[in-house]
Amino acid sequence: MAAIYDDRPCELGEGPLWHPERGQLFWFDILGRRMLTRTAEGAGTLHLPEMFSAAGWVDRDRLFAASETGFWLIGIGAGTVERIGTLEADDPGTRSNDGRADPQGGFWIGTMGKGAEPGRGAIYRYLKGEVRRLFPNISIPNAISFAPDGRQAQFADSAARKVWRVALDAAGWPAGEPELLIDLAGQPGVPDGAVCDAEGNLWLAEWGAGRVAAYAPDGRFLRAVAVAGRHASCPAFGGPDLRTLFVTSARENLTAAEIAAQPLNGCTFAAEAGATGLPEHRVLP
Repeated sequence: MAAIYDDRPCELGEGPLWHPERGQLFWFDILGRRMLTRTAEGAGTLHLPEMFSAAGWVDRDRLFAASETGFWLIGIGAGTVERIGTLEADDPGTRSNDGRADPQGGFWIGTMGKGAEPGRGAIYRYLKGEVRRLFPNISIPNAISFAPDGRQAQFADSAARKVWRVALDAAGWPAGEPELLIDLAGQPGVPDGAVCDAEGNLWLAEWGAGRVAAYAPDGRFLRAVAVAGRHASCPAFGGPDLRTLFVTSARENLTAAEIAAQPLNGCTFAAEAGATGLPEHRVLP
C-alpha cells in the first residue's frame, strides 16, 4: 500500500513530474487551478490563471506546462507564468489533460471536452514551437508515455478503456497505426495516467480501482500497488534513485459521504514499487 506523500487534497490531481536536476516533485490540481510541490522546507503552491494539467522540465528554473488554452513557461523560483503558444484556444469547451515529454525533446498533450463529451478531444505534439495534431476523436486522452528506447509511445482513451501503442520515427513522430496493447473492458479500473520504467514496463494508474498496475511490454499484467485514493490518476518515478513511485489522485465526482468515508481521496502518495524509473526528458521549447 502506498503511503501519504502530501495530504493536501486535490479535486483532480494530475501530471506528477520529478524534476531530475532539482530532485523535486511537482503536480497539478487541474480543477483547483494550482500547481503543488513539496521540498524539505515544506509545501508550496502556485495559483494559476486557468486549468493546467501537465508539465515537463526545460532547465533547473523553468517548467514547460500545458493548460486549457495554451503552452507556458513557469518560473519555479519566481512563480512567473508566461504563455508561449496556444492549444485549442478558440474552443472554450475543451481543456488539456494528460501529457508527458518525449525522448526527442517534444511534449505530447491530450485535450478533452470539459464535460468529457465523446470524441471531442485529441492528442497533440509540441516540438520547438511547432504543434501538430497526432490523433483526433479521442474522448479522454491518458496514459501518454514512452518506451526507454524512444521508438514507441503509449496512449489511452479512458472512455474506451483501452491503451494503444504506436511506433515512432527517429524524430519522435508516429510511424504507423496504433495497435491495441491493454484492454480493461469489464475490469473495475479505467486507464488513466502512465509512465514506463527502465525495463519498459508500463505503470498505469487505474481510475476507480485504487491502484497503479504494472504491465509488461507485451501487455501482460505483472503486479499492482494499492493506493488509498479510489481515483488514482497518474504515476511518476522519482526520489534519489528513481525507485519511488509517486501517485496523484482525485475527488472528482465523489459524494460528500464517499469522501468522509475515504478522506485520503485526492491526496498524493508514494510507494517503493520494486522498479526503477527513467529520468524525465527535457522539453525543447
